[in-house]
Amino acid sequence: MLTPERRAAYTRAQLERLVAPRSIAVVGASPRAGSFGMRTLENLAHYAGEVFPVNAKYERIGERRCYASLAALPHAPDCVVLVVPREGVERTLEQAAAAGAGAAIVYASGYGEMAHADAGRTQRRLADIARAAQMPMLGPNCMGLVNHALRAGMTFIPEYARAPAGAGSIAVVSQSGALGYSLAQAWDRGFGIRHFFSVGNSADVDVGDLTAAMAEDDEVRAIACLFEGAPSAARMLEAGERARRHGKPVIVFKLGTSEDGAAAARSHTGSLAGSAVAWRALFERAGFVAVADYDALLETAGFFAAAGRPLARGVAVISGSGGAGVMAADKAAAHGVAMPQPLPVTVTKLRAIVPEFGAARNPCDPTGQVINVPESFGRCCRALLGDAQYGVLVVPATVAIAETARDRVPAMAAMAREQAKPIVLVWLSEWLQGPGSDAYEKDDKIPVFRSMERCFATIAAWHAHAEQETKPTARVSPPGAAQAAGELLANAGPSLTESEAKRVLAVYGVPVIEERLARGVDEALAAARAFGYPVALKAESPTILHKTELGVVKLGIGHDAELERAYDEIEAAARGHELRGVLVQPMIPGVEVIVGARVDPVVGPVVVVGSGGVLVELMQDSVAALAPVSVAQAKAMLARLKGCKLLTGFRGSAPVAVDALADAIARVSELAADLAGEIEELDVNPLRCGAQGVAAVDALITRRS
Repeated sequence: MLTPERRAAYTRAQLERLVAPRSIAVVGASPRAGSFGMRTLENLAHYAGEVFPVNAKYERIGERRCYASLAALPHAPDCVVLVVPREGVERTLEQAAAAGAGAAIVYASGYGEMAHADAGRTQRRLADIARAAQMPMLGPNCMGLVNHALRAGMTFIPEYARAPAGAGSIAVVSQSGALGYSLAQAWDRGFGIRHFFSVGNSADVDVGDLTAAMAEDDEVRAIACLFEGAPSAARMLEAGERARRHGKPVIVFKLGTSEDGAAAARSHTGSLAGSAVAWRALFERAGFVAVADYDALLETAGFFAAAGRPLARGVAVISGSGGAGVMAADKAAAHGVAMPQPLPVTVTKLRAIVPEFGAARNPCDPTGQVINVPESFGRCCRALLGDAQYGVLVVPATVAIAETARDRVPAMAAMAREQAKPIVLVWLSEWLQGPGSDAYEKDDKIPVFRSMERCFATIAAWHAHAEQETKPTARVSPPGAAQAAGELLANAGPSLTESEAKRVLAVYGVPVIEERLARGVDEALAAARAFGYPVALKAESPTILHKTELGVVKLGIGHDAELERAYDEIEAAARGHELRGVLVQPMIPGVEVIVGARVDPVVGPVVVVGSGGVLVELMQDSVAALAPVSVAQAKAMLARLKGCKLLTGFRGSAPVAVDALADAIARVSELAADLAGEIEELDVNPLRCGAQGVAAVDALITRRS
């Protein structure tokens, strides 16, 4: 894996004095209203530990004694918050290290986010000071952190002190300060935020460290990550491994998914596997749950924190609104979530409760009688929860009514605690803060969604997460393949010709099409007659990367005269390029698939599979995964393609050899992983797939510069 930093992720124990300090020093504390120093002190108003304001200008700030320096403190603080200008940060950090501080938080900006080398070097010096002292540092250019269980607001955001007490079980790790804090403010509506971290420039402690550490926190049940990028892919993968080991779901929303510069990529794979795609592939390998929308991040984290592992794949829905039930069924179908009909014994129970004009089925509609007979709603819920087919009960809340909320809220709270299956509430009323909404928000056993779409997207992700295979199995490529391929690369130029690239593929056992290199039209004619018409002609050149656009690919040539004409046209079109000859290949039938790899500078090698030909661009039909992948993982990638039906047989066409295709994908992924330090991009486009096997028809490999 290509990463700038090789160190392991910090453990929860190593970050103890940062995330759960018993004493906090605020260097740069100030009595001036609105200053960062005063805001930080205000945000520690309810903190039960020791607080040491540090500023030589003052003897006291409010009711607290103010110290002239860190050296003057009665003992070493667990955490030092540096509220000092950039010019004083390095000196103050050295003083914190000399005082024996356990951790540091640096607010100041003007470091690695600046586009000049001096700022980057200064930031690295801060990290060196912190690491030499074994003093984990958050920042610089960060908003700090909050441990809501301790009421420790080590942040300059105003008004944290007025946040209601009562810590939950969600940790928010954010690379955006303001957006992250806006998520954390969900505690104002009762949502269970326990920790909030603004990682800033991550000179030392980064998003991977905090995610890994929170996975080891016994009081945290889910981690919500607002993600932009990370200095170490390896630490993110390590965080995923720890999260799996401790049973902690990590929900991630990535900011910055547009791919600037993708149009300049040298291969199709390069444009399909930009950095955002590479990070999504890493999230999947790490076992993270990626959400597509900011609005979904906390809802999804709240659901995973409450739900545990699914006990069954079926979903039951109960609503007094027939329309809400139909909406739920529509969204379930859209996300591939099963809503089976109740077992006969369950139907019998429901019919004893639901009026004849209701629906004793799934979705269940007990009708408006639940207003007059409130206990009937609970009896229907229990009947559905007792059905072994169902792993979750979804309850759309349509109309906000005080009378209904008075009875239903405590009844649902009791049901949520008496059995293992999650009960999910979808608040559909546009009276967003209507009766009962606040009680549901505060209940950590009842996940609340404000969208039916997000509810069923989350349930689908829950099922997928429980079944996820995260580690590739045994290799399929032959022993010694990496060494042999490396030797071929060493003798090639910056971009391999098509035949050179295919020789590298063949070393890994990837089937390639039979071909002959012709250095004149007579040799081309002889090759075509040997193969039998129709044939394809292609320029063999290390300087022509996109042959079709230049007109140096001729397909379906049916006879000698056509071949002679095509050969002359290729030579003319290739003028100005290094032409080593013309490849002659037989035309073979089959479905086209693109298989490739790109080595992301941080994430590392990513393998991409897509519908071949124009479909990959027209339909945006591709799937990426961190390399290497197993044959089983390759099959799962193929199943996610929109064009998957073309592989399994569509309208009478024969299915292709999917096992052979998956095997070829696994081999390409192993090639990319083995040679990540040598290649930049690899493109097999197309890989022709038929009923009897597969063959690489065209290939491109670009070496790392």
